[in-house]
Amino acid sequence: MNEIDLYIATFPVEVQGFLKEIREIIKKEAPHAEECISWGMPTFRQDGNLVHFAGNKMHVGFYPGGSPVEVFKEKLVDYKTSKGAIQFPYNKPFPVDLIAEIIRFRIRENEEIARNKDKSGFLFLIPAPARRALENAKITSLKKLSLHSEEEILKLHGMGKSSIPKLKDVLAASGLAFRNP
Repeated sequence: MNEIDLYIATFPVEVQGFLKEIREIIKKEAPHAEECISWGMPTFRQDGNLVHFAGNKMHVGFYPGGSPVEVFKEKLVDYKTSKGAIQFPYNKPFPVDLIAEIIRFRIRENEEIARNKDKSGFLFLIPAPARRALENAKITSLKKLSLHSEEEILKLHGMGKSSIPKLKDVLAASGLAFRNP
């Protein structure tokens, strides 16, 4: 048994079936993804976090991140959603095709982010929340970063002041700087 098997085993038998089903959908669509537990939830990683899922009292929580929830909002009208989460209730069949489509979207999204990462790997010099803030704002290269002021960067959700000196240093090493306000 691996960690996800152990996680699923902690739920009532009727819930285990739903958790196993969503896991199988993810494995089918992302056969090269690594399985682990992150944030206390089953997680699949491929070029970064791909998706998470979790058992809850009345639903399976599916966590693909903010962009898929926005991109697929018209197809998700029958489900409760929040910034990066979708609730699939136990009293309805899983929308297998929609889940598969979201996973394929996330794979393409992660591949694009990985392709666009700056050679310096500057995104990995800062904490994960700050890295995600820049990635969500499509700031994945030093050139793109230099088009923004420090103040603009600090307004991004998840960006902390402690990341600014590191970003300044890596910009300076490349002959760049933050834009003056």
